[in-house]
Amino acid sequence: MTATIGGGPGDTGVFGRRFDAIDRAVELGTASGRLISVSFPETLPSDADGEHALLDRIGEYLAGTEDDFADVEVAITVPTDQRSVLESVRNVPYGESVDLARVAKMTAGLDHEDEADLQTAREALRANPIPIVVPDHRVRDVGGATPEAVAARLREIEGVRSF
Repeated sequence: MTATIGGGPGDTGVFGRRFDAIDRAVELGTASGRLISVSFPETLPSDADGEHALLDRIGEYLAGTEDDFADVEVAITVPTDQRSVLESVRNVPYGESVDLARVAKMTAGLDHEDEADLQTAREALRANPIPIVVPDHRVRDVGGATPEAVAARLREIEGVRSF
């Protein structure tokens, strides 16, 4: 139940577009039709292509259209324990938030009462290579890869209660 994010299996490159809703750009990195990175640079590199279907969807999301990006095919290159955390966070519904202990409870093999496991979850969120698609902005009380000003705006767009 995944969809190729761009032009097909050969979709590889750097894509980016500035969005007024977050007062920043969103830059995507793709390889073989899979999303490998999302970042929020202040300025775009000169080689970033502005035309991409996922950038269109992100624009609609930032305008208030609900989208969980669940069908976006990804290639997450982080250690296995961190990947499991990010896969759990990907399941936090649009418009909702969870705390770090809940993320640990949602992740097989982690104990929400074990400080080392909570640290694994924190590290995974900070290392999140694909914010928005893995919505670290929905996790309370821990900083993810999404810059705080952008995360606050994303929570506002989704109607997530203030942390």
